[in-house]
Amino acid sequence: MYSKRNTALLGLAFVAFLALAYLENTFFFGVLGEILQNNLLAIIMLFVHNGLVVSLIVLGMSFYVRLVFLDFFKREKYSDIIVTHPKTFAFIFACIIVFISILRGATLIVGRVNLEFLPMILLISMPIGIVEGYGIYLAIKNTLNRMLSIKSLVGVYGVFFIASVLEVAFINLLIWIIT
Repeated sequence: MYSKRNTALLGLAFVAFLALAYLENTFFFGVLGEILQNNLLAIIMLFVHNGLVVSLIVLGMSFYVRLVFLDFFKREKYSDIIVTHPKTFAFIFACIIVFISILRGATLIVGRVNLEFLPMILLISMPIGIVEGYGIYLAIKNTLNRMLSIKSLVGVYGVFFIASVLEVAFINLLIWIIT
C-alpha cells in the first residue's frame, strides 16, 4: 500500500516542517502584541498559525499511520492501538494540545502560570478551546481513519477560521472589560 521510500520522505518532511514550525512559533509569539492592534490582521495571523499547527499534526499522524501499516512496529504488542481506536486517541490528544495551548497563552499574559488563577484561566479560555479542540479532533480522527480528503480538510480549516474570529472577538471583549 505505502512504499518505504515515500514514508521516509514523509518523515523527513515532518522533521523539516517541525523545525520551521519552531521558527514560526517564535516569530508569532514575538509579534503577537502588535498584531492584536489590528483585528483583521489578528484574525488572519491566528488562522495561519492554527492552520500550520493542525497541518503539522496531520503530517505527523499520516507519517505514523504509514509506519504502522508498513509493519515498522511489528514486534510491539500494541503498535496499532492508536489506529484501531482513532476517536479515543483523537479526543485525548486534542484535550492535551488545547490544555498546553491555554497554558502557553497564560504564560504570555502573566509571564508564568499561577496555580491560583489556573481554574479561572481555563474557564475563560474554554469556549475557544472547545472550538479548536473540535478542529484538532476532526483532523486526527480523519487522518487515523485514513479518510482525509479535501472536503474534510476544508471543514477542519473552517473550524479553525471560526476559532480565530472568536478568539479575536474574545480578546477585544476582555480588553473592553478591563479598560
